[in-house]
Amino acid sequence: MKKYLIPITFLVLSLNLYSQGNRDRVKALKVAFITEKLSLTEKEAQSFWPIYNTYDDNSTRIKYNDMRKLRRDIKESINTLDDNKAKVLLDKLIETENSLHYEETQLISKLRKVISPKKILLLKTAEDDFNRKLFEEYKKKRRGDSQNK
Repeated sequence: MKKYLIPITFLVLSLNLYSQGNRDRVKALKVAFITEKLSLTEKEAQSFWPIYNTYDDNSTRIKYNDMRKLRRDIKESINTLDDNKAKVLLDKLIETENSLHYEETQLISKLRKVISPKKILLLKTAEDDFNRKLFEEYKKKRRGDSQNK
């Protein structure tokens, strides 16, 4: 039964992934995917999810607000940048990437207290697997949309 849960779950993703409702669905699918991959006990899950959700919220904010704005600023001004402005943007880029790294290290540090190192490594592979499957589903949807036009 579990064998079929993951493929069925990703079929649901064939809907438009950018609406808020679908973002919530994707987040729910991610939770289910990670839960299954980590095989968390009830006690582990009670400690794990608040830590992980804080990390996920913070890193999502950094990636999709801070980093997106910074990359847009760089792209819009790249042809007119002087060295001083380029240095400021480069420093902001490094600061933002360091913030992402900090969130990651904080996550690992906190998780070491509640789950095994092996499960932390499983989490990393589960996140990668989930993102890869999500991207594959997105590509399939885009191919289907472009063929229907």
